Formats: sequence, C-alpha cells, structure tokens
Amino acid sequence: MLRTLFTSLLLLSLLQAGHELQAQGPPPYTRSLESYTVPDVVLVNQEGAKVRLKTMIESGQPIVLDFIFGTCTTICPVLSAGFANLQAKLPPDARIHLVSISIDPENDTPKVMREYLKRYRAKAGWDFFTGKREDIDKVMYAFNAYIPNKMSHYPLTLIRDPKTGKWIRLFGLMSSSEFLAECKRAGIL
Repeated sequence: MLRTLFTSLLLLSLLQAGHELQAQGPPPYTRSLESYTVPDVVLVNQEGAKVRLKTMIESGQPIVLDFIFGTCTTICPVLSAGFANLQAKLPPDARIHLVSISIDPENDTPKVMREYLKRYRAKAGWDFFTGKREDIDKVMYAFNAYIPNKMSHYPLTLIRDPKTGKWIRLFGLMSSSEFLAECKRAGIL
C-alpha cells in the first residue's frame, strides 16, 4: 500500500513538472557578440547577378543575415517571416540589407530564390544568394554556421553593426517582437 501511494505521488509530481515545463514554452534564443572574417567569394542573387560577398557586407549598410534554403518547410519559413515582418516595419528610407544565403546551392537556382522571395512579399533590400558549394561552405564556416546536411540546419540570425563591424549572433527561434527588439537594440531600427 505504501509503495503504491509513493509511486502515485511520484507520478503526480512528474506530471506536474512536465506540465510546468510545457507551459514555459520553447527555450529562449541566445545572443552573443562575435567577430567574423567574411570570405572573399562571389555569390549569385535571385536575379542572377554576381556579387562579391565581402564587398557587399562591408559596404557600410547594416546587414541582417540568415542561412536558409528554398524548399525548407520547418525553420526557414519562420526566419523568412521574421525578415518580411522587419521589412514591413522599416521606414521608407531605411538602408538595412537583408541577406539570406542558401545552404542548398545544388537546388536553389535564381528562379527558385525569386519564387521564394515572392512568397514572402520581399521588397528591395532583401537578397537571396547561392553559389558554388565550396563557396557556400566557406561562408558557413566563416560564420560558425557550417552544417554538413541541410536537413540538420538550425535557426541562426546575424546582425552586423556597420560602425563596429561586430556581429550579433542570435541562435534560436524568436518571436517577431523579440526579433524587432534585437534590431532596435543593435541600433539598426
């Protein structure tokens, strides 16, 4: 009898703890300040134009960067919805450049990337880049974002402060309000 009572109480406390953890929601994102050396590679945007990544990133504009792929149905749509929401909140004269870099260059052609951006009603100032696998890998390694398989990718957003050249690394999924707050905190809004 005592054993049954103890087991019941233990089970009840485990259920309660599980309910409390579930009520807290997903773990929060993490934020860190980083320095990265951008590789001098040429990538191709959704219009088929070749762009030297290092030159574009060091142009003096604030940069918000993520790694996505056009056929993703999990993390990438959430990241892209954040970019779309950010663009909707920007004043008309904002000079923020949103940069999405494909982690699936074998399949993300300019046409696929154009269609992807169209789904999110992307405006001027949001570019989606692809390139040779070796160049994409160099970029992922440079940003400490390398993944050997696109299916094991993770949510990562980077914000570059043009004044300091430092990068704010946001690892994890954020709500729209958290993402906008981070952009404000970074001084780009």
